[in-house]
Amino acid sequence: MNIKNLRKDVIGIDTEVTLLDGSRRRYVFLDNAASTPAFRSVLRSVEDLLQWYSGVHRGTGFKSQISTELYDRAHAVVAKFVNADMDSNIVIFVKNSTEAINKLANRLDLNQEDIVITTLMEHHSNDLPWRKYCRVIHIDVDDNGFLRLEDLKQVLKTQKGKVKLVAVSGASNITGICNPIHDIAKWTHDAGAKIFVDAAQLAPHRPIDILSNNDPSHIDFLAFSAHKMYAPFGTGVLVGPREIFEKGIPDVVGGGVVSAVSLEEVHWSSPPDKDEAGSPNVVGAVALAKSISLLEEVGMNKIAQHETKLLEYIYERMKKIPGVIHYGPTTNLERKVGVISFNIKGMHNALVASIMSAEGGIGLRNGCFCAHPYVKRLLNISKEEDKIQTDRMIRGDRSDIPGLVRASFGCYNNEDDIDIFIEVLERIANRKYKGTYIQNPKTGSFMEKNHIFQIPSCFNFLKLKYERDDSNLSEAS
Repeated sequence: MNIKNLRKDVIGIDTEVTLLDGSRRRYVFLDNAASTPAFRSVLRSVEDLLQWYSGVHRGTGFKSQISTELYDRAHAVVAKFVNADMDSNIVIFVKNSTEAINKLANRLDLNQEDIVITTLMEHHSNDLPWRKYCRVIHIDVDDNGFLRLEDLKQVLKTQKGKVKLVAVSGASNITGICNPIHDIAKWTHDAGAKIFVDAAQLAPHRPIDILSNNDPSHIDFLAFSAHKMYAPFGTGVLVGPREIFEKGIPDVVGGGVVSAVSLEEVHWSSPPDKDEAGSPNVVGAVALAKSISLLEEVGMNKIAQHETKLLEYIYERMKKIPGVIHYGPTTNLERKVGVISFNIKGMHNALVASIMSAEGGIGLRNGCFCAHPYVKRLLNISKEEDKIQTDRMIRGDRSDIPGLVRASFGCYNNEDDIDIFIEVLERIANRKYKGTYIQNPKTGSFMEKNHIFQIPSCFNFLKLKYERDDSNLSEAS
């Protein structure tokens, strides 16, 4: 298996869409940081599994035994992927990274006297859960979006003994910046705390080695999602020390989490069963395991090299386009994953993304990407401006909310995809787009004036009526 073969294996790689002018074009998907398409090989593995699917654990039927064995082996595949020793660590299957982080926050027995250090660049999922349980300190970033590491070291020094955890992203979902997680781990351990790495954006793009539990640079806890790894079948993982999850009460209780129950007593199962309540997502676990096997067959280092070349190519092409403003580094690209964020001077980010879709057949994303503090910092929005914009949003007017446009690569994207992106971006930057776009102030989004939204006929069994609210729409200038 190589990268070219992986591209052929992507479901929907040749899907065509109808553009505003009536022509048809191959859809270019550049929103992989949000979610990835599935590999066809992964779908085939799911179909193979369904021939043998049954409820797992304690079933005596042949299908149940096979499903149980496959589900248990999927845990081992994930552990190997991040080099976790399963004697001292466990892999817990969850819905996604968000659930993994919430589960961890609940299980760490934090209180309001404890401190969790996180950063300004985090996705809300690695910020909001910690705020529920303890005091949170946010480490700032510099003007290019890089974490201020000296500030982190200073806080670890001054708050030593109070800090229970440092929670940091492996890679940013906005700038693509990769943090030096093993250096941070060592500083964290020197301060007597543990480290959690949100690897949702790192795992699809870089090799991960959490190292031995005895290594000073060991990663204590780590989470990522299958839907960002070409297996969008509803699972994610939390990796952590077995001894942590052997203690305490699980956050979700019910079937499968106990070894014995009476009216007076409950005896919890051993992890990971203790933290995988109810009937688990066997399909999702096996799909993730298959996707991991494909990525490892290609080689995570080769994937990283391929995506770095794509970054070099797209930044070189974008240099010639007037009015483009970049956020995050545009050099030393080996330090970031395949994510770029930008704006076009004088144009609303949502308008740019809408034109890209309607007139280019290109799937991007715009806005704040569930990382509002980071985007505001990159845009240099003052506290006064932020309050005005927040008040306006609370009143239901999102017409002028700040944001960026984001293009993000998967391992299957190539220079042809970028060429199409550049062609359309040049037209937009030179104000040569053709449609008339109107904005819905309630959502902030733009839509071409004559656009009619239709779902493919194969989904007619979903009897939902789509009605666009055309009240208070304003035309883009």
